[in-house]
Amino acid sequence: MKIEMNTQSKTLKEGFDEFIKHCTVRDCTESTLINYQTTMRNFNKFCSEVTPLNDINKNTIEDYICYLRENTKMSNISISIWLQRLKAILNYLHDNGYMDKITFPVIRCEKKVKEVYTDEELKLLLEKPKLGLCNFTEYRNWVMINYLLSTGNRRNTLVNIKISDVDFEGAVIKLSTTKNKKQQYIPLSATLSKILKDYLKHRGGQPDDYLFCDACGDKLKTDNLRISLTRYHKRHGVEKTSIHLYRHTFAKKWILAGGDIFRLQKILGHSSLDVVKEYVEMFTDDLQKDFDKFNALEQIQRKGEKIRL
Repeated sequence: MKIEMNTQSKTLKEGFDEFIKHCTVRDCTESTLINYQTTMRNFNKFCSEVTPLNDINKNTIEDYICYLRENTKMSNISISIWLQRLKAILNYLHDNGYMDKITFPVIRCEKKVKEVYTDEELKLLLEKPKLGLCNFTEYRNWVMINYLLSTGNRRNTLVNIKISDVDFEGAVIKLSTTKNKKQQYIPLSATLSKILKDYLKHRGGQPDDYLFCDACGDKLKTDNLRISLTRYHKRHGVEKTSIHLYRHTFAKKWILAGGDIFRLQKILGHSSLDVVKEYVEMFTDDLQKDFDKFNALEQIQRKGEKIRL
C-alpha cells in the first residue's frame, strides 16, 4: 500500500517526540526508550534536530556512517546496532507519511564471540562471604550472583522479582518482567533454593516485597545493581563486570553439558531459536573438547568392542 506524504512539515525533533510518545503508549521498556533517545542524541550531533524530515534521505544516512567511521572508534557491530535503532525511528516516521522510505545499507560485520566468566573467575565470585563479618549488601550480591548463574535472567527481570514469585514447594520462579513482556516460569534448582531460603531469613520482608532490595529494604534500581556488582567483582579480583555475561555463561554451560536448545530457548525467554543457535556456533571450539571421550563410536572402541577398520 502506498503511503501518501503528510503535507504537514515536521522537524526531526518533532517527529522523534511523536515516535517516543508512540513507544510510551505501546508500553516499551524504560531501557528501550533510553536506547532510542541515546541513538537520536548522537544522530543530532551530525544531523540537526531542526532538520526537516523530508530533507533526510539515503545520502544522509551514508554520510552519517562515514561520519561515525571518521569521528568515533565504533566497531562495525556497534554502528550496525545504532543504525537498526535509527531505522526503526525513521520507518515509523515514513509509515506516518512524514518522509520518504530510506533503504539502509547493510554493514558487514563478523559475529563477536560472546564472552563468558571462566571457572576460575566464578570460583572467586562464588566464595561465600562470612555472614558475621560482612554487611547485607555484600551478602545480597553473593546471592544475586548465584541467582544469575542459575537462571540466566536479565538484570531488569532480576530487580523486579518479588518474594512471592519464588515457589519453593513447586520449585519454580515466576518472571513477571521480561523483555518480550510475557510472563513465564523457570525451574528453581535445588542449590539456589537452599541459598534463597537462607537469604530470606536475613532479608525478611513480606510476600509482595522485592526479593533483592537495597540496604534500606527498597527496590533495587538497575543502575545501583550495576554499580554494586562492579564493586563486588573488583574486590574479588575479577575485572569483567558485565551482568549480562552471567546469561552467556549460563547458556554456554547448558550447551556444553548436553542440555537441549529448545529448553534453553524457553528458559532464556527467546521467541525464536536464532539467538540460541548463535550460542551453539560461538562455542563450537569448546564442543570439540573431549569429543572422543563422549563420542558413541569411541566409547565402543574403548570397551574392547573394536570395529574392524
